[in-house]
Amino acid sequence: QNFAKNIFAILQSVKAREEGRAPEQRPAPNTAPTDPTLRNKQPIPAAYNRYDQERFKGKEETEGFKIDTMGTYHGMTLKSVTEGASARKTQTPAAQPVPRPVSQARPPPNQKKGSRTPIIIIPAATTSLITMLNAKDLLQDLKFVPSDEKKKQGCQRENETLIQRRKDQMQPGGTTVSVTVPYRVVDQPLKLMPQDWDRVVAVFVQGPAWQFKGWPWLLPDGSPVDIFAKIKAFHLKYDEVRLDPNVQKWDVTVLELSYHKRHLDRPVFLRFWETLDRYMVKHKSHLRF
Repeated sequence: QNFAKNIFAILQSVKAREEGRAPEQRPAPNTAPTDPTLRNKQPIPAAYNRYDQERFKGKEETEGFKIDTMGTYHGMTLKSVTEGASARKTQTPAAQPVPRPVSQARPPPNQKKGSRTPIIIIPAATTSLITMLNAKDLLQDLKFVPSDEKKKQGCQRENETLIQRRKDQMQPGGTTVSVTVPYRVVDQPLKLMPQDWDRVVAVFVQGPAWQFKGWPWLLPDGSPVDIFAKIKAFHLKYDEVRLDPNVQKWDVTVLELSYHKRHLDRPVFLRFWETLDRYMVKHKSHLRF
């Protein structure tokens, strides 16, 4: 009987627990299920891999500081530097020029404009009637003064001189105004710059062909005939002296002076300027005259 009572008591307690006396279960909160494998996952120490050492290379080179070693050529080969620079240049599009208004389309202020002053070449020989000593007297003052007389006056020979030609210029209204035009006179033509030869408008011919040695437009046989096609040539002589044979066959305008009649000098040099003006109107109109 005792055994039956004990068994019955045990069954009663089990039945009571199964019939609702067990504790109430609360609904689980709306949380995402977590992977139990992630909860217990521990960091795995990095294993050595000789192909994965680039990750640690920066720290070794910069000692932990944030330095961009690629900002220079550090660690780059010569080929990568040269080819990389050229590749970057080709990839960069060229800057397109910005169109400027017509009012601003002018050369920079420091850009020197070409000179428009005409150049006259005279012989360097002391036997010439026109030299660097008296060129200003003849061409500017229209009066012949022998070179020997200029030497006696103590005049010094210059490498070049600038004469001021006075002339009457017609204005649009029909009136005339006296103006002064500069001309550069030289006797060393080989010292001229290449761009200066376009401004050479006149040459005084002495006679011998060697005067034109080294000049542009000189023919292979030494003849200066092509020079006279581009530069107006003159020959100054005394009226009593025989004309030089070379001058006689060349395209040269002959100007004759009197030995003693100085009052005839002015018409001779006025004729020089009139002849030169006609030539410049036709061939050198871009110069100032």
